[in-house]
Amino acid sequence: MSDTQVGKIVKVAGPVVVAEGMSGARMYDVVRVGEENLIGEIVELRGDRASVQVYEDTTGVGPGEKVVNTGAPLSVELGPGLISSIYDGIQRPLDQLREKQGDVILRGSAIPGLRRDVKWHFVPTVSNGTKVQGGDIVGQVQETTLVLHKILVPPGVSGVLDGLREGDFTVDQSIGVVTADGGFRTELKLMHKWPVRTARPSLRRLAPGEILTTGQRVIDAFFPIAKGGTACVPGPFGSGKTVVQHQLAKWVNADVVVYVGCGERGNEMTDVLKEFPELKDPHSGEPLMKRVVLLANTSDMPVAAREASVYTGITLAEYFRDMGYSVAMMADSTSRWAEAMREISTRLEEMPAEEGYPAYLGARIASFYERAGRVECAGGPQREGALSIIGAVSPPGGDLSDSVVQATLHVVKVFWSLQGRLAQQRHFPAIDWLTSYSFYKQYLSGCFEDRQRGVEMAEMSREAMSLLEQESQLIEIVRLVGAESISAKDRLVLQTARSIREDFLHQNAFHKVDTHTSMDKQFEILKAILYFHRIALSAVERGADTRDLSALKVRESIARAKFLEENQIGQIVDLRRQIDEQIRAVIGAAAA
Repeated sequence: MSDTQVGKIVKVAGPVVVAEGMSGARMYDVVRVGEENLIGEIVELRGDRASVQVYEDTTGVGPGEKVVNTGAPLSVELGPGLISSIYDGIQRPLDQLREKQGDVILRGSAIPGLRRDVKWHFVPTVSNGTKVQGGDIVGQVQETTLVLHKILVPPGVSGVLDGLREGDFTVDQSIGVVTADGGFRTELKLMHKWPVRTARPSLRRLAPGEILTTGQRVIDAFFPIAKGGTACVPGPFGSGKTVVQHQLAKWVNADVVVYVGCGERGNEMTDVLKEFPELKDPHSGEPLMKRVVLLANTSDMPVAAREASVYTGITLAEYFRDMGYSVAMMADSTSRWAEAMREISTRLEEMPAEEGYPAYLGARIASFYERAGRVECAGGPQREGALSIIGAVSPPGGDLSDSVVQATLHVVKVFWSLQGRLAQQRHFPAIDWLTSYSFYKQYLSGCFEDRQRGVEMAEMSREAMSLLEQESQLIEIVRLVGAESISAKDRLVLQTARSIREDFLHQNAFHKVDTHTSMDKQFEILKAILYFHRIALSAVERGADTRDLSALKVRESIARAKFLEENQIGQIVDLRRQIDEQIRAVIGAAAA
């Protein structure tokens, strides 16, 4: 270590440490601070002075102590062993920390992100003598029963492959060598490192073309997110942001899920850590954790590490995307990340912008969400990968004019607006159907193997939204003059809109059946509700009373349809026959 890479602390301000004698340092270099070797990152350089963002508690650190520059940016280890792991914000494995240190993480702990004592069976997929480049797949490891881990040539490495062989290796053992044209040799290992603030390269970005189904009816049918899309979930305290994020992590049809608990309360993350290992993946029947990576950086952990946890999560997600997988990343919540940025900015004495946030808040949020997308992966064989980002936002008091919300809405394509009034009415998910939106609705028709069925689903979604909008206008009139003063057709609109809200949009996350609904089942439930409306409308025109129509037994059957198992969809289809029979009886009675 050269002298220029060792500095001396001159100032400590919470998580920010200022050191002098750092003339050889670069922005975002990782440093070790003080006698306990606390982990930090350089965030500002002025002459030979460096301001360091420390990812651990700086209590007891004072002027005169050393700061050692590692010369490398904050990076994560990418390789077999990521799936099913639980990390903190800077990729320290929490289970291993607990084994070695107990329930409290000691300061200065440095445990590698991937275990060095586990051997993985590597199977080559290319032969020696092949010319390879960054992003090429050279072999694979069966990491879990759900994830086939593809071993990639690290970006920036190219040449002729040699010495590649099948066998059992730890992540830091050589599995082969790549020799460049100039003779420079690079050892290939099962793992490689990548700086978290740098987006991983891809050949080109592709337009979204497929819906990322979630099993949540209000999302899939009305406000879908595409594979490779971006979404935000803002809402006040108690409106269900975390439950929505949990539901998406459990049921989304992605190959890999990366869940980042960023600055939220510890009990919420505890629920995740307890619940996820017990859940079964709905698509395979295997334990859900066999395709999940968890990052926990709760509110009682150092504030500076919140920013790192977001970048760590997105880098892990990009890595699996580069293998050709569809990856979903949940960040709960980006408001806590922004608050961490504000605190660090204040301690760096930067000029504050609106609400005290730094002027670069919007740029940072945009650069994060822009790492999502559907891409053609670098290297061969040719493959597509998709990375979808769903970020929760926690504005104070649910104020959607908050800087973080507005900066997020400028870049995301889906907005799920959680409303406190819906949560107070016990309507969950509390996503407001009148203010939410999605720019991916045009891809809804591709959710089914039968194209015509998909087109019909998109048309039904528009019809249902129209009825809900009509209801919002009629409710104001009813409050003023009463329900009896509006026409029979309008009363029927109110009944159908209520059915859409209560029998379709309302969903119980803790009910073993209602927690997840397939697209086929969603199609049949919505079709039954709208079919009833159309047939009832013709009955009203022929003199039927809306009170008689609302009292029909089939209405109760429609309400119970969401609690039927997936193998009972035939019973939902049969509701249309029952609707015809019972409404014909009402028409006959009215005519008599």
